[in-house]
Amino acid sequence: GLPQRPHLAHRLDRDTSGCLVLGRHAKALRRLGALFSSGQVKKTYWAVVRGAPAQPEGRIDLPLMKRNDKRGWFMKTDPAGQQAITDYRTLGAADGITWLELTPHTGRTHQIRVHLAETGCPILGEPIYAEEPKDLPLHLHARAVTVPLYPGRDPVAVTAEPPEHLRAALRRCGWTD
Repeated sequence: GLPQRPHLAHRLDRDTSGCLVLGRHAKALRRLGALFSSGQVKKTYWAVVRGAPAQPEGRIDLPLMKRNDKRGWFMKTDPAGQQAITDYRTLGAADGITWLELTPHTGRTHQIRVHLAETGCPILGEPIYAEEPKDLPLHLHARAVTVPLYPGRDPVAVTAEPPEHLRAALRRCGWTD
């Protein structure tokens, strides 16, 4: 019943599945933008990666910077870049792949993708930051988002079921539907 369609309050990469936050009007988008900017929105991602991190859980703190070259812009780690922090936790593993839960504390472009590739655990299907098969979809999923919309009320929390291509890899790592 609103005069305009909802608009994105944040974005996901085209090949990342999962939760998106939309605003129904300009005032909502401003409020949501402020919540994202101030770090009050909690996002949880799942990824299936090649290999495994050195520790079952930890923090990746690698600054990121945009880089231009023949492929167009993409991100790289660089001490002169913007702060980028991602926490991770291993949820399962099998046959040389690992299922990770990831919590980004900053919202840089391709942050999780670059962080995992730089730590030697590229996401399955990663077409930019790793040498992955081109026919394999990216195994990165925005699993959940929690938005504290109103003071004094419970935050709005949603989860998204993983797509079928990701389910197969998750099952190998111990996930049950």
